[in-house]
Amino acid sequence: MARTSVRITPLLALSFSAALLLTATGCGGDSDTSATSSGAEGDAAGTDSPVVVATTSWEGAFAKAAGAEDVTVIVPESVQHAPDYDPKPSDLAAVADADFVLYAPFEPYAEKFKEAAGGDAELVEVNLDNDAEKARAEVTRLGKMFGTESAAAEWVTAFDTEYGKLQKDLKSAWPDGRAPTAVAQVFAAWSAKLAGAEVVGTYGPEAVTARQLSDLSEKKPQLVLDNVHMATGTVLPDSGARQVGIVNYPDRELDLLTVYKNAATTLEKAMNAS
Repeated sequence: MARTSVRITPLLALSFSAALLLTATGCGGDSDTSATSSGAEGDAAGTDSPVVVATTSWEGAFAKAAGAEDVTVIVPESVQHAPDYDPKPSDLAAVADADFVLYAPFEPYAEKFKEAAGGDAELVEVNLDNDAEKARAEVTRLGKMFGTESAAAEWVTAFDTEYGKLQKDLKSAWPDGRAPTAVAQVFAAWSAKLAGAEVVGTYGPEAVTARQLSDLSEKKPQLVLDNVHMATGTVLPDSGARQVGIVNYPDRELDLLTVYKNAATTLEKAMNAS
């Protein structure tokens, strides 16, 4: 299984278009696609852009937002639940050439990448959370680490503008002009904040118990915000709540903003559904 390699141009002129998603069916598969594009060297200060290896497109998108131009993503798009991936020797070889290796602590293969990185690469644990405040902080932190602070700052400015627009549009879509109530999977709760929804309960990442189902149903939420990467079917059957699949991982373009845009589109459709 080949890794997906993406070379990235700076984000000083950020585009808000792209498709979303590391969400294909199945828990495995091969991916031989790669996309490369030439970019300027480094940040405005002239620093060389670092070579970054990211375990998934989620870490990779944070790296791109922070201004990294040379990003290699290990886990293919075809893996819906990224922690299920079993790294190949070729994946581990790529880590050895990196300046930075980005990973998340919940990924079971993180230790393998730590060992493969040796003493040259800097290992960076990424806070994978699409909560707007946390995303801004993480992009800023990585920008300082990479020496690409100005590119990271440009992304944050563009993000704030787009996020505010999405929030405004979603507020205008509230049913009867009132904020909807929602139950959210813990890793999808950020989308409730985007929509301005009132969270009346959360569940996961552990399996939902019968008692939890009963308690959550009693709250009579209008929406169930489910994490598609850990989906287990209908969460609150017969409750009348509309279930909405929320995606956390960007696609191979590594455009983090599309995660928010696509979530907003999905939420708006759910709120406007009869």
